[in-house]
Amino acid sequence: MTELSVRAMSPEEFDSWQDELTAEYAREHVTAGNWAPEEALDRAREANAVLLPRGMATPGMLFLLGVLADGSPVGRLWISLTHPRGLAGCAYLYDIEVAAEHRGRGLGRALLAAGERAAREHGAQALELNVFGANETARKLYETSGYRVVTQQMRKNLPA
Repeated sequence: MTELSVRAMSPEEFDSWQDELTAEYAREHVTAGNWAPEEALDRAREANAVLLPRGMATPGMLFLLGVLADGSPVGRLWISLTHPRGLAGCAYLYDIEVAAEHRGRGLGRALLAAGERAAREHGAQALELNVFGANETARKLYETSGYRVVTQQMRKNLPA
């Protein structure tokens, strides 16, 4: 596995990541058929505002940058040490992303492992996440990293 560590994001890195995260989250919901394109960006901003009422200073959140041994940033993680459904001892991975130019080199697995270590160091005994069904690459990463399905949402479009 590629050597990778994580460090806390700077305020500037956090702001840049928030813009990118919001746009990507909106796109994923449009692709999944959850939101109309014209409302998606506003809905994504609102969702993040609810989860991060104090932005980077929201308690119980880890905003981490994945870096190579030479300090080059390659990806980001957002982990909540408090599970959204209140599961004791279970942290929640809201976001993980390897920069496009660094994909395909095993860095997603290394970044995920570094995030797991960070969550453990903060007292978590488990880490849970959600993945969009169409994101086959991420689903395979999680499955091969030992994650198992604990709940599943399914949808079928019905003809008119």
